[in-house]
Amino acid sequence: MSGRVSLAVGIGILTLLALLPLAGSRYAIDLATQVLIYCLFALSLNVLIGYAGNVSFGHAAYFAIGGYACAILLTTYNWTLALALPAAVVLSGVMAAVIGYFCVRLTQIYFAMLTLAFAMLVWGVAFKWREVTGGDDGLTGIKVPTLLGNATSYYYFTLVMVASGVALLWLICHSAFGLMLVAVRENAVRAGFVGVETRRLRWVAFIVAGTFAGLAGALFGMYHRGMYIENAFWTESAQVLIMVLLGGMYSFFGPLIGATVLYLLQVATNQFTQYWPTVLGLILLVILMFLPDGLAGLAARFRRAGGRN
Repeated sequence: MSGRVSLAVGIGILTLLALLPLAGSRYAIDLATQVLIYCLFALSLNVLIGYAGNVSFGHAAYFAIGGYACAILLTTYNWTLALALPAAVVLSGVMAAVIGYFCVRLTQIYFAMLTLAFAMLVWGVAFKWREVTGGDDGLTGIKVPTLLGNATSYYYFTLVMVASGVALLWLICHSAFGLMLVAVRENAVRAGFVGVETRRLRWVAFIVAGTFAGLAGALFGMYHRGMYIENAFWTESAQVLIMVLLGGMYSFFGPLIGATVLYLLQVATNQFTQYWPTVLGLILLVILMFLPDGLAGLAARFRRAGGRN
């Protein structure tokens, strides 16, 4: 998809989303808000997977750090949103920098398992530090500015934040930095021979991914008026990983598609059965066996087949 076509499609989708509250459905607004948050979360992970070529099993750690930090600053310390939200995002980026410094020293399965180990440490802190995080009871009653107190105003706030995040990630992934990441993904040894500092590049990608995951977590916590230890658990990381795989990790917009489809499937499935984990497992099997390039790759194959005809 060319840059102009992508821009036109993006503007069209953004316009439709901006007009959504006019439909007058509170349910649609709530659903769209949560989908937008998960879209940003999935897109942040794809900086690591689709561009740097590193699979992370612990991306929920930065989602939780951003959510807990914003919640604590707003509720416990009574910070304004203008200070609490940027501080939470920066803290997520700093923690990603610290953790990523150790993770990028390894590659492949060792990298993935180390990300999982650090994520479980974050989960353990959230579980045990009850005085600050609420432990397994969660941190509830998050204070949100009155201006964002109703569903429609918070939806527009989320839309602006997510759209800004997507735009920034687009610029990052399509810059020289993004092209070098793809070179490292395709052949790290050859990229190193031509002067690319592969470890430092992967570290920066780790920081970028963690920072935007923190923003998604902060939005999630304020929307639900609470953060819970489940948001830092490995199952949250697995779910966002499946979103990326379902949409297509080699497409910038693939994770957005995957997050939307998977979340809507989860909502629809939970209305009829309690076996969503089983359905999720079946979806993963289908992806691995029949859709290695995800839904975006499937759409590209249809376009190529149509062009030949």
